[in-house]
Order: sequence, then C-alpha cells, then structure tokens
Amino acid sequence: MTPDFPKPKITVGMCLKNSELTVKEALDSVLNQDFPHELIEIIIVDGYSRDKTLEIVRGSIGNADIQTKIFQENQGLGKARQMVVDEALGDYIVWVDGDMVLSKEFLRKQFEFMNRNLDAGIAKGKYGVNLNRCHESLVAALENVEFLVHTMSEGKTSAKSLGASGCIYRTEAIRGVGGFDTSIKGAGEDNDVEYRMRVSGWSIYITAALFYEKRRQTWSALWQEYFWHGYGWPSLLRKNRASVDLLKFLPPVAVMAEFLRLPKAYFLTRQKKVLLLPLHYAFKRTAWILGLIRSHLNTN
Repeated sequence: MTPDFPKPKITVGMCLKNSELTVKEALDSVLNQDFPHELIEIIIVDGYSRDKTLEIVRGSIGNADIQTKIFQENQGLGKARQMVVDEALGDYIVWVDGDMVLSKEFLRKQFEFMNRNLDAGIAKGKYGVNLNRCHESLVAALENVEFLVHTMSEGKTSAKSLGASGCIYRTEAIRGVGGFDTSIKGAGEDNDVEYRMRVSGWSIYITAALFYEKRRQTWSALWQEYFWHGYGWPSLLRKNRASVDLLKFLPPVAVMAEFLRLPKAYFLTRQKKVLLLPLHYAFKRTAWILGLIRSHLNTN
C-alpha cells in the first residue's frame, strides 16, 4: 500500500476471459464511478485470454487514478474468484463481469446499503434494461426481460442462484465461510458460496443499484452459454445437491414458471414479445440439461 492511497473500502473483482469486445466499456464504467476513487481497488484475474483482452485492460487503466492489480490463472472460475478474495484489501468485494456496465452510482449505493444492513453477506444489484434498444436482437431482449423480472423485488431474497455478477460481498463473510471452492472448475462456484453464506446465518438481498449486461445476440450463442453452464455443474451437484433446486431446471417446470412470470414481464415492458419468454426459457434449460448429461457421460 503506497502512502498516496488509504486502505480501500471496495475491491472490484473482474474475472475475465476473451472479452475484447466488451471489456473496455465494463472497465470504463468502474473507472467513472462517483464513489471516491482512492477508496477503490480493482483486481483483474485473466483466464489466459487468447484475444486482446489484456491489451485493452492495460490501455484503459494506464492513466487511471484507481489502484489496479492484474493476475492470470487457468484453473477455472472458482480459482479466479478466490484469487480476488485472497488479495482483496477492501471491506467489500464487488463482482463485475467483462460484459457488464455499472450505473455511475453503483458502488456508492452498494457500499451504503451494506453499511446500513450489517446482516447482509451478499447484496445483488438490479438488472437495468433499455427497452428502446432498436438494435438488440429478440434473443437478447428476452434474456434481458427475464433477468429484469428476476431482480425486480428489492429486499431479502430466498433465491438459490443469484449469480456473482452485480453482487457486493462482505469480505468478512466470504472469508468466514472459507471462500470459493477452487475445485469447482466450471459454473456454480457462486451458488455454492451463496448456500454456505445462508447456512452461516448471513442474509442475501437485492438492492436498487442498477447494472447492465450485454446479452447473447443469437439463439446459437445462447445455447452455447447455457450448455456450458450445465456442463460445469456436476462438481457442485456432487458436493451439495441442497444448494440447487434441480426440479426448477427441468424444461416442463421451467415453462410453467415462466408462464407465471408473464404478467410481471408485461407490466414492466408493455411489449407483446414477452409472450415468447416460456419458449426462450425452455430453450435455455434444455441446453443446460444436455450440457449436464454430456458432462456426466464424459466423466463415467
């Protein structure tokens, strides 16, 4: 720690891989926060990107007034996130993906929320959606609306799978439960931590702080994303099935759940295309299930 910088209050953790098309906007949204920059540090863990991700990152932070550290790893998201936890000096860790954009007041709002709610181990911001984006594909629009509905209700939440993106973690809490499981190579490392946080007595919230994500623009890209999620979950399921409600991932159940969300989705958007949400959700869950099956077959 140099004399010019006090101890940071917030550590921004960015786990990146092959994000050259979106990472500059994501990083710029961190560098432009209205929270005091001397109280922020950024820890970037790159998964040995094969594109220009690191080159863009170094160009963006070259003249920044925020402390930044860059590491690399090749052992999966669990390892990458734990590297951030191990290195973090902040009282809180905010997770920012390479395809995210934070609202200007995001860090300040999340920091103030955690200071007011001392029982909060994790607080997730709300997905913001520009409903008037004319260049956005139908696939991306439906994905945005689904996540918009998922985080529309502020306050304590019992959802089992919020995901780390857009979340603020109390550093004391994440370290207290043992951090991320580095043996989880694919997806699910955040679900595992959320479960252990709850069991340890920490509350999980949804807050009013807004962030945005750039969604997959084609059905093929969406399929690949959720197939990857399913493929990466067996290690989590073997560790603790109670951390996941598998029934909700079955396509018939998923379709029924999405039908029940349609009134909320239409109320928020006033757009008829939300009627396609059940089809969209079934599509994703089918990809997830097939990814899970493929992973299981490949390990037996």
